[in-house]
Amino acid sequence: AAMWRALAAAAAPARALLRTPPARRAASLAVSPAAGPADERVETRVTGLSPGQPVTLRAVAADDRGCLFQSCAHYRADSRGELHLGTDASHGGDYTGVEPMGLFWSLAPAGMEKPYQRLLPRSTGAPMKVEVLVHQGHSPPGAMPGPVVAKAEVQRLFTAPGVRRIRLKEGVVRGSLFLPPGDGPFPGVIDMYGDEGGLIEFRSSLLATRGFAALSLPYFDFEDLPRVMKELKLEYFEEAARFLQRHPKVKGPGVGVIGTGKGAELALSMITFLPEVVAAVSISGCSSNTVADLHYGEMTLPGLRFDMKKVSVSDSGVFDIFEALDDPMNPANSPSVIPIEKAEGHFLLVVGEDDRMWKSSLYAELAIRRLRQHGKENFELLSYPGAGHRIDPPSTPFCQVALDRVLGVPVLGGGESKAHAHAQEHSWGKIQEFLHLHLG
Repeated sequence: AAMWRALAAAAAPARALLRTPPARRAASLAVSPAAGPADERVETRVTGLSPGQPVTLRAVAADDRGCLFQSCAHYRADSRGELHLGTDASHGGDYTGVEPMGLFWSLAPAGMEKPYQRLLPRSTGAPMKVEVLVHQGHSPPGAMPGPVVAKAEVQRLFTAPGVRRIRLKEGVVRGSLFLPPGDGPFPGVIDMYGDEGGLIEFRSSLLATRGFAALSLPYFDFEDLPRVMKELKLEYFEEAARFLQRHPKVKGPGVGVIGTGKGAELALSMITFLPEVVAAVSISGCSSNTVADLHYGEMTLPGLRFDMKKVSVSDSGVFDIFEALDDPMNPANSPSVIPIEKAEGHFLLVVGEDDRMWKSSLYAELAIRRLRQHGKENFELLSYPGAGHRIDPPSTPFCQVALDRVLGVPVLGGGESKAHAHAQEHSWGKIQEFLHLHLG
């Protein structure tokens, strides 16, 4: 024991040398809640820095396939050596200004990953884990950051405790039904995405977390549904609406539908022709039927086509398809127009004014003009300057250019990250208000 004491005494001066500069309390990072719904804000605070100390905050997350996403922002500690993302502004990095959720919505594929990928949960059962780190000094995006002085892990939950997910094989209908905890009955909503196909569940699971019985409805490229979207039968969507309307946990008499892109346009057709549907949320939709012909009994709405000659490609190989869709205002295309004036229910039209996928602002205008010509005021419009095509639930990472699953090339969706993030946050609250108002 004496020998150890002697060694320790000999080591003491060396340790004292290592301790300079003078030790101060260690920095700490608190992100709260550490686990919470993915559509809610978190509060991020750093304490124990030097007054005015420059730091880089980074967020790192991996998707289900292990692809790495990251974001960063430059901050300075206040006079107390503290930092609060709810009130302190970022001075550089992936965004600037006071943005409590900036690190989340600016997550993008890391440098060594394939670009143009979206960070979206494939499975809603597991939380998305995001590591938040505080680094010394200011390091630009993509550069090696300074030493880590504090870190914390946050879990973003897409399904609240007690939400049930039921896989559907009901007649021809496929998909997943998400039911909130409790006896209900709950307002029922059908949820659809666009021409990427397959089953996309994260918005449905968040709607169930918010008290809706939400049916995530795929309509091609899933299980035994058709592989490609050649033509669509409205009877499929009618069966889904009837299934949801009759479900013992669903409040009647009518159900709602929310869709993005092609899904939005299907939502407009559903509320027009199906009495079961009484409220439709169209996010970046077209007021005419597009791409695939839509059949209902004897009736057919032909699909407007994309003219590939009108697509422009940037030097970096990004496709801009903004001008490519047939013009719905051309009288020759009038058979494709969805006769929404026949709808008894209510419309909420959500558009990003910088949508580059197609002219969703114009299409919303055409829809409103048509309703007004028939003496109808059964609509609300949410139009967001600077927002792009895919307006998702809050804090969903902004993706200006995404790989198109059908074309296999990067396609410009438009928008500017901060304006788009604000549109996502604002519209999500308004969408829920609208659905509650018309579905009870």
